[in-house]
Amino acid sequence: MSVIVLAGCGKMGGAMLEGWLKSGIDAKRIVALDPKPPDEVAAMLKAHNIRHNPPLVDITNVEAIIIAVKPQMMAEVLPQLASLQHSKPVNLSIAAGKTIASFEAAFGNTASVIRTMPNTPAAIGRGITAMVGNKNVSPQQLALAKSLLSSTGEVVEVAREDMIDMVTAVSGSGPAYVFYLAECMAAAGEKIGLPPELAMKLARATVSGAGELLHQSSSDAATLRQNVTSPGGTTFAALQVLMAENGMAPLFEKAIAAAAHRAKELAG
Repeated sequence: MSVIVLAGCGKMGGAMLEGWLKSGIDAKRIVALDPKPPDEVAAMLKAHNIRHNPPLVDITNVEAIIIAVKPQMMAEVLPQLASLQHSKPVNLSIAAGKTIASFEAAFGNTASVIRTMPNTPAAIGRGITAMVGNKNVSPQQLALAKSLLSSTGEVVEVAREDMIDMVTAVSGSGPAYVFYLAECMAAAGEKIGLPPELAMKLARATVSGAGELLHQSSSDAATLRQNVTSPGGTTFAALQVLMAENGMAPLFEKAIAAAAHRAKELAG
């Protein structure tokens, strides 16, 4: 039986593990490596009798290694994972800022490496993950990676590794932009006289509801926006401000450019 090794069982690793189990992956195939997983993940490991921190020499026939540890822990973890490369697994990284070259340096130039950028809605199965592999990744390994990643949401391929930095700026960091939008809407609601609790409840429900409508609708974002906007109405008045020359569009251009630049810096 081929083995899937999950190195790192934090929020993202835990979300992937939960998704695998729900999708029917045999728990006997999974090995979890994490010195101190969160309580809820530890409970999941115990409930499904998943091998947790066995001696590395006992882990054989490894088909895939999912590297979900924090970037600052890589120097400690990668040498350990290098010892599992003898079965030529696909190495799937969800660690931000770590390049394919850094894994090739740790595992060897013949290692199969896929670099990804997920986002936090993966925790509820509504994430989107971009992926790119090196030349050693086989079609079968690519298909396996897509299957493992799809347990937490959509998966897209990008043509070049440098596009991962661009993805990071849009979808990787993007949930924070949406949460901040809800904050701003609630704060503005307070300023016109709404009680704080009600303002936040309205903003939160509106942002999440609009997101779900965008998810379920076959219409694009511009069409959905236009459907809400009556000429000369209240939405029209607000959009005159938001869509002005100094409105949201140029701010988002600057924000996403800043995030992409920082992602490149972190990747070295």
